[in-house]
Amino acid sequence: MGPHPAVAAIRLAVRRVLHDILTDHSRTPENAATAAAAATEEAREPSRTERPSPLVLVACSGGADSMALATALAFEAPKLGIRAGGVTVDHGLQPGSDLRAAEVVLRLRELGLHPAESIAVTVGREGGPEAAARDARYAALDAAAERHGAAAVLLGHTRDDQAETVLLGLARGSGIRSLSGMAAVSGAGGRYRRPFLHLDRQTARKACMVQSLPVWDDPHNADPAYTRSRLRHEGLPALEKALGKGVVEALARTAQLSRDDADALDAWASQAEASVRDASGLLECAKLYALPPAVRRRILRRAAIEAGAPAGSLFARHIEEVDRLITGWRGQGAINLPGKVVAQRQGGRLVIRQG
Repeated sequence: MGPHPAVAAIRLAVRRVLHDILTDHSRTPENAATAAAAATEEAREPSRTERPSPLVLVACSGGADSMALATALAFEAPKLGIRAGGVTVDHGLQPGSDLRAAEVVLRLRELGLHPAESIAVTVGREGGPEAAARDARYAALDAAAERHGAAAVLLGHTRDDQAETVLLGLARGSGIRSLSGMAAVSGAGGRYRRPFLHLDRQTARKACMVQSLPVWDDPHNADPAYTRSRLRHEGLPALEKALGKGVVEALARTAQLSRDDADALDAWASQAEASVRDASGLLECAKLYALPPAVRRRILRRAAIEAGAPAGSLFARHIEEVDRLITGWRGQGAINLPGKVVAQRQGGRLVIRQG
């Protein structure tokens, strides 16, 4: 008799991602060179040949989603010759968080994951508590991946998390990129992988239950002080009541369709950018005007970020104001952007620079 359907589903999702990681790992220049050298050595002395084995870490909070991910990684990785480890981040936002982090590390080690460690972080205030905690967490995971030389870090975001992210993006009115939600592969060099984006939260919880895995339910996830918590417990249920079941699946599908469109527009903007700059590198307003708005605004956003505007503080309204220097020119003055960046029109050119 095979595993429970929920367990089978999470293992299959992880197995697919691990196959992708192995493929990507073998394609990197240094690993290709190592493999070639190993093949030569194997021809001479087969017993001394040892191929490099990639390390994959799982980010585990102790909740149902990440514990299900950890146990699936522990099951699947050895069969593919992959080393598997785990990291938990102690945000220090609740009493006893260090003890809970130590318990998570113990569970990871019991699953056979190595290395398994806890990283304590200090959460700032910039961008609000949720954004600050996220920034601190990813900084810690980046550092752990670099320190251990990990090929990838697995994250336990589910289809439900994706639906919430799409709704949050819709509420911000930030455009199609926000509606595209979380990418299955993200981070520097494709470091972060999200195997569960096509699985619902209940599947992960069921997998933990049938395997008798202890899980920790973070009280912050039920605290109405947090926007995502209100959306999870009030907003999405209200939408399902009004529109019927299937809202989560539809939002996740919207995310994928939006991501495909956004990627295509980004590629178009990247190719078009060189054609709208003059010999000195300045943007030519007439040529920008001729582009479709979605392409033009992507070029303007990229130029603002290159000039020093923080991407996280650069909103659609900022780009719209700069865009009016192209489409609604009436001699208006400079536009002030985040990061002390200024955009102004001079002699038919758009100049974007700091100060």
